[in-house]
Amino acid sequence: MPTHSAEIDETLERQYNNRAAVPEHPEIFAGWEARSKRFRRSCACRLDLAYGPGIRETLDFFPAGVRRAPLHVFIHGGYWQAMDKRFFSCVAEHLVQSGVAVAVLNYPLCPDAALHEIVASVRRACGWLWKHGSDLGADRERLQACGHSAGGHLTAMLMATDWPSVAPDVPHDLVKSGIAISGLFELEPLRHTSINRALRLGPESARANSPRYLAPTVPGPLVLAVGALESDEYHRQSQEFAGAWRAQGVDVRALELPARNHFTVLDELCAPRGALLETATHLLRG
Repeated sequence: MPTHSAEIDETLERQYNNRAAVPEHPEIFAGWEARSKRFRRSCACRLDLAYGPGIRETLDFFPAGVRRAPLHVFIHGGYWQAMDKRFFSCVAEHLVQSGVAVAVLNYPLCPDAALHEIVASVRRACGWLWKHGSDLGADRERLQACGHSAGGHLTAMLMATDWPSVAPDVPHDLVKSGIAISGLFELEPLRHTSINRALRLGPESARANSPRYLAPTVPGPLVLAVGALESDEYHRQSQEFAGAWRAQGVDVRALELPARNHFTVLDELCAPRGALLETATHLLRG
């Protein structure tokens, strides 16, 4: 039997099945996609810039219209096996209006790619932005990583990256701040859910890709945001990860978003006075 096989734990299955917990998720996704499409049509953006050789190693760049704008890098969710950047152009709308340049990433998906390959891809994207950010009008010295769900996990992995070993010309503190929204930081529980059919994580790979057990390479700040209506496991994930990295000297800040579920949390990044929008701009200018 393959090492990634594990019995399904029905309690964990319910805790991590966000689509079942939010039955109106198709309408939410359709709203993201429609709003993103409208925004792309209305702005001067550069789409499908290749940051690596893979077919999904592309990003969309939304300039702020000012020189040396701080750079916000958004990484979408979907349990590393679903979704696409085209749904998430909407996160850039009010950031751009606030003078922040935004890059929205695509990355390879499971099961075509293993999780460690996805991590490497997102690191490659940030290295590419370091190399080309100035040409795009962004200030590469002010790079902020932000991700939702699986993207929150990838944000934390970026902040645990030994950058000089990945790319010798990249500074060790490439990522100056991070925002992990509804993130996953300990992957062992996912091995006991249907999510792992595509991830194919074994005990060793689950631990190796769990930020909770990794050493941070930058001091933060790192904001861990969770919707008040999310499952107990999502709250536990952020709380225990916060404790682990605070113990290693990281400036970790907890943010609970009232009346928000796993998907509507993104409204706080897409709204003109959203809590996540204000957090992102404050960190970039702090």
